[in-house]
Amino acid sequence: MVSLEVCANSVISAVAAQEGGATRVELCDNLSDGGTTPSAGQILLARKLLHIKIYVLIRPRGGDFLYNDVEFEIMKADIRHCIEAGCDGVVIGMLTPEGHVDKPRCKELVEIAKQWGLGVTFHRAIDMAADIHQALEDIIEIGCERVLTSGGKTTAIEGASVIASLVQQSAGRISIMPGCGVDENNVNDIVRFTGAKEVHSTAKTRVSSHMLYRNDHILMGGADVDEYSVIVTNADRVKAILSAANNL
Repeated sequence: MVSLEVCANSVISAVAAQEGGATRVELCDNLSDGGTTPSAGQILLARKLLHIKIYVLIRPRGGDFLYNDVEFEIMKADIRHCIEAGCDGVVIGMLTPEGHVDKPRCKELVEIAKQWGLGVTFHRAIDMAADIHQALEDIIEIGCERVLTSGGKTTAIEGASVIASLVQQSAGRISIMPGCGVDENNVNDIVRFTGAKEVHSTAKTRVSSHMLYRNDHILMGGADVDEYSVIVTNADRVKAILSAANNL
């Protein structure tokens, strides 16, 4: 059976992922920035409400994956909070200025997590690496259990050939998890073509606000932001993706 990890941008989304049958959630915030570390409150309440595995994204900001010393200390502090909160794992990724995996600092994060029994996923920083195949070897070397990737392309369907090659290269040493743009319409093709055993999706939908009064004369977050709707994971879409992935 192919399992599904849901990228949940809130506790509400995480609960929907669980209801839909997801095996695990990657809890994050700010999907429009590619995901950042969620608040302490989100992490604590998600752990209280979920019985499935919770992996927390450790990413202090959007943008590239080159972090300074202060940002690195933030990441270590966030991992320690995840340990205290009872999370099952964390999701990390750092690159050097040359586009290689920052092995010394990534390994330090992995060791902090593993010391307390947490699993570690390496995120789509691999897709921004100068050599994705060498990056995979580096990620295996530092001790990650899986890597989330779109095959170095914008979406997993576009990068399916590269993902398939990574699955072959991994030879069972690490799980290759396709993600980005994975939905109920393409997941079966992605699984059959790549040989992946787990996939990653937001399974998201846009939900309108219940506000009765709406001020149409102001933009709080810029022209591309709608203050009167939110993006959340949909339990029915989670079910549909799982059904399609397993050809049920």
